[in-house]
Amino acid sequence: LPVCSVRQVAYSTFTIIRITDNTTAEIIQFDNPNVILLRNGKSVDYPIVSRVIEGKTILESRIPLQLHDVFIAMSDGAIYAGVGKTMNFGWQRENIIEYAERLYDDTLSAKMIASMIVDECNRLYEGEPGDDTTVAAVRIRERTPVNLLMGPPADPRDATKMMTLFFSKEGKKIVCGGTTSTLASEFLHKPMVADLNYLDPEIPPIAKIEGVDLVTEGVVTISKVLKLGEDFLAGKDTSADWTSKKDGASLIAQKLFEKATDINFFVGRAINPAHQNPDLPITFGIKIQLIENLAKCLEKMGKRIKVSYF
Repeated sequence: LPVCSVRQVAYSTFTIIRITDNTTAEIIQFDNPNVILLRNGKSVDYPIVSRVIEGKTILESRIPLQLHDVFIAMSDGAIYAGVGKTMNFGWQRENIIEYAERLYDDTLSAKMIASMIVDECNRLYEGEPGDDTTVAAVRIRERTPVNLLMGPPADPRDATKMMTLFFSKEGKKIVCGGTTSTLASEFLHKPMVADLNYLDPEIPPIAKIEGVDLVTEGVVTISKVLKLGEDFLAGKDTSADWTSKKDGASLIAQKLFEKATDINFFVGRAINPAHQNPDLPITFGIKIQLIENLAKCLEKMGKRIKVSYF
């Protein structure tokens, strides 16, 4: 970088984390707070080799990975959060470690861990950061498939085939839509039990079928999930409220955004007679469009997506 005329320095701090073959992490650090490694939820030390290049000390590490390892990288702003405001000397790296260990949970995604730390920094800065505050996290996890079924097939004779394929898939099962859940209930020979609690006035209640992890209404719920996904990607609400809510859309968001790595959509192409009512401006095309938009949204989150139509 150009030499600063006042301080006579020219450099940019950086942290590089490179994961190779899902087995090894290489970390190269310069002048940022040292990366935090959580193993089994506790901070552990890792080997660091120092190298001087052009008068600058570069820190290098090679770390064999274990399942559930979490790496947290941050800029200077994170450890000085609160200076002169809520905390005289700012939040130190030890405080961030303590905070990260306290909030650690095997089910938290890397994005959620980074978001929670950034939100805490913002709180300490009282919403007025005194310095660039960036947090990035990497989490080593097993692949977690989730399968979502929505809409009956175009040809009713394909219902058994569709259900057989869906229920033979490994991973969690989500069924969306009234007709679809009735088909699932018949296929499994298990009754569908409606939950009449309206936890959110805008989102229809969920139901329960033994053998299905989550049963929800269709188009309205999925529209809400798409909106939550778009907001999540845009960073509008970093520790979003859907993470703890129990309505159908929030529960789907938790499974798709946080838990899943691979998502399989099973989409029926049947035209729902209820949607042909001119008072309900929901057409068959909207359902397909919703799933396609949601699939794109999830791909941007780094998920592996497969959509099968019936």
